[in-house]
Amino acid sequence: MKPIFKYIPVAMMALLSGACTKDFTAINTDPNTSGTISSQYLLSTVLVRTAYQYQKDNFTGKPAEAARYITKIKNENDDLFSWSAVSWDGYYQYLSYNHELYNLAKSAGQKQYMAVSQVMRVFNFSYITDCYGDCPYSQALLSKDSSVAHPKYDKQEDIYPNLLNMLAATNDDLAAVTQELSSSYDVLYKGDLKKWRKFNNALRLRLLMRISSKDASAYTAMQTMLSNPDKYPLFESNDDNAEIPFLGKTAGDSWQGGNLNYTSTEIDKYRPSKELVDQLLALNDPRLPIWAAQVTSTTDYTVDPNVYVGVPNAISSPYGYNGGDAHISKLAGILYSNANSLLPASLMTYAEQCFILAEAMQKGKVTMRGETAASMYYKGIKASLSFYGISTQAQNDYVGQEAVSYNGTLEQVITQKWLSLFLKSSEGWFDNRRTGLPVLKPGPLAAITSIPSRYLYPLTEQSVNLDQYKAGVAQQGEDLITTKMWYLK
Repeated sequence: MKPIFKYIPVAMMALLSGACTKDFTAINTDPNTSGTISSQYLLSTVLVRTAYQYQKDNFTGKPAEAARYITKIKNENDDLFSWSAVSWDGYYQYLSYNHELYNLAKSAGQKQYMAVSQVMRVFNFSYITDCYGDCPYSQALLSKDSSVAHPKYDKQEDIYPNLLNMLAATNDDLAAVTQELSSSYDVLYKGDLKKWRKFNNALRLRLLMRISSKDASAYTAMQTMLSNPDKYPLFESNDDNAEIPFLGKTAGDSWQGGNLNYTSTEIDKYRPSKELVDQLLALNDPRLPIWAAQVTSTTDYTVDPNVYVGVPNAISSPYGYNGGDAHISKLAGILYSNANSLLPASLMTYAEQCFILAEAMQKGKVTMRGETAASMYYKGIKASLSFYGISTQAQNDYVGQEAVSYNGTLEQVITQKWLSLFLKSSEGWFDNRRTGLPVLKPGPLAAITSIPSRYLYPLTEQSVNLDQYKAGVAQQGEDLITTKMWYLK
């Protein structure tokens, strides 16, 4: 497993991180005149690399098709669920950077960097296990420190409690920190440790909800947090969103749909799905024109007369649907940008947190002073609409519709959450696996009859870590996209 878990030499880390961070003026000033990497510089590398890769996965990767936000009309294997193995090298690489950050900060007594490093450790490891299930965890990242070249696959049921305990401890660590975090190098929160606490705790809610059907203590932990908001601060508005802007100056720091990453011809292959567009149309949703473009012709269509037409997933000749290109929507113009304020690299949002709490309260599992399931549901919707610049009056008109007005069902809560997670597709996919909502159709030509449950392990595992790979498969189940991980069983 050395190709994945070996440490990248420190000098190489600086070189690699420069591609993503060189356009942040402060970060571009290399502080390492002594020839050693600083905690600040490694922090910016971890944040930018993680956020940009995560957002790329959520827009042009498999999660966008798994959650049925996007239909790929050419090169359709992802859309058809004919999924090949997916590399996890990038995320383990960022974890390696982060491990080095933690060790450097620890040796320097920089508790503030140690704490935020733990938040990012949880974020990256939780994403890996959410995608694959059982994975290298306890022995990962040890090739330098302990010469562990072939790390075992830990059970997801063991990984998750460790991650959640880490977040609980990190909240306390962040509260106790007296040292400042560099506002220049913290490209996520500009050195605001209170916002880091909020992100830490919002992430904990996400993970607790993820395992709530398997771990009866998950809601108890949620309630403990909600009963003591001073100790466990949470997101309060979109100002707390965990997101990093794209600068749009190089391929490495540009939004994924812009011409620095894709030609128009390439990005034209990605179309809004019929399931997304039809849901937005049915609800008179004001986000529709922000996400999708109108068709260029309303004559000679074959099945759909609307001015917004999504493409069904997993059909024959999707590029010819409804009479062809002039009769199907492209993504909206902003999604062809190199940078736009509505298109950050987003790790977690206030809207998502609101819907997590709405779900927990709708199920009668937790209470929150001054709030109800309905109030959190409305706050989640309005937070998403507000992010996209929808006026207060338009927000009120939207939620006032009979189809949107809270009706007390989980289906309604999760459907609105699914809409808010457009461009945050992994969370839409993970929620659908967990709840079955909204009801998504694989499509007539899909290789399987359900939404995929996981990624296939990287092919390199069978060449460089075969024994541990075999043990992992024996432990979890066949290496198939339909095999359910622990918290889905």
